[in-house]
Amino acid sequence: MSAIEQNILKALRELDTAVKGMATANPKPDLTPLFTRIDELAYQLPRTADPELLHFLQRKSYEKARQKLEGQAVTRGSCGR
Repeated sequence: MSAIEQNILKALRELDTAVKGMATANPKPDLTPLFTRIDELAYQLPRTADPELLHFLQRKSYEKARQKLEGQAVTRGSCGR
């Protein structure tokens, strides 16, 4: 896993933790900086990166991108990928 992919995975895990805590958080956290960071990191990936990972990040399928980077099985979505 490249350094960029490791940073993306770290940001995706932070996002996952923040989203899971939303129900009880007061005040609600601003997730915009995390989304921006993930997008900036994804933009740094080379075109030769895993096409499925690129697809998930472009489509904002962050949970699937996290699962892919963690080596988990990823459920196919409605787009058929």
